[in-house]
Amino acid sequence: MTIREFTSAYTTKDDRLASLSYFGTFIFYFTTLWAAIAVADTWWLAAPLIVVNALSGVRLYVLQHDCGHNSLFSARWMNDLAGFGLSTFTLTPYRAMQYNHNVHHQHVGDLDERRSGEIHTMTLREWEEASFYRRLWYRIYRNPLFLIPVGGIFTYVLRYRWPKSTLRVGVAGVMAQNLALAVWIWLIWAMAGPVGLWVYGATVVVAACVGVFLVYLQHNFEDTYWDRKPDHRLKDAVIQGSSALDLGWWFDLATGNIAYHDLHHDNPRIPSYRLRRCHRDAREVFDLPTIEWPEAIRSFSLKLWDEEAGRLVPFPKERGTAAIPAE
Repeated sequence: MTIREFTSAYTTKDDRLASLSYFGTFIFYFTTLWAAIAVADTWWLAAPLIVVNALSGVRLYVLQHDCGHNSLFSARWMNDLAGFGLSTFTLTPYRAMQYNHNVHHQHVGDLDERRSGEIHTMTLREWEEASFYRRLWYRIYRNPLFLIPVGGIFTYVLRYRWPKSTLRVGVAGVMAQNLALAVWIWLIWAMAGPVGLWVYGATVVVAACVGVFLVYLQHNFEDTYWDRKPDHRLKDAVIQGSSALDLGWWFDLATGNIAYHDLHHDNPRIPSYRLRRCHRDAREVFDLPTIEWPEAIRSFSLKLWDEEAGRLVPFPKERGTAAIPAE
């Protein structure tokens, strides 16, 4: 039995569970946002509420991602309607997200198809041949203190206002989403004034940082998979090149189980509300490595793909020397 055959038993959609996840997350999102605004004068009360609200925003994005795969609800029209409804609060135009993400699924782990919309990974050979300024920029870019906050804000706050794929998926949809976002921000200002905007801005920043943290770890870890055509094998890349983060039940709840990214890439028809159970059951049958917190944090020290060693490695200590494998 293949992994895909095993996971097919977990692809059944349940509109009741989907509705509970969808509307329940929305209720939690709005409740925590307004609670944070209400206690904004007391920072030690507002700060944890901002973090919790940001996590609920991340979960909304995961639900939109499910809708893009038509895996949340049973009918395509329900997924599309729900996906468009989420766009304002995820800051992400639905069709652009759907298009970009499906392209990502088609080319995961392909060194010849590294796209500018994803976290860029240089090979060790490219690093050794790079100029001083290209190395400097890549060092800055891959520094977590830059990549996570600046990358998150750029992607979700700026880049999606006019995504590169707009002409392929429709300008009107992106502009409509921008207008809806502007109305939402105006409503916050009208109801809560500058304090409301400051709290909302803080939740957006935290959510963006969590989003980039997740996106990084989904494909950047020591034993991930990269290769070039014609040797690139998508069936290997979807499992080996995607991580399974076992970071605890609360983390899974907050992030809609998207951390079990290997099975998601192998079978994107699995709804998020079944993905955690599916992965745990699959581990009893298949060898599916998981990453826990220590390895997850250490993965941020890995910067370059060593094509000869077949692993992600840190920066070399000196120009022209071999990369030091992660211990």
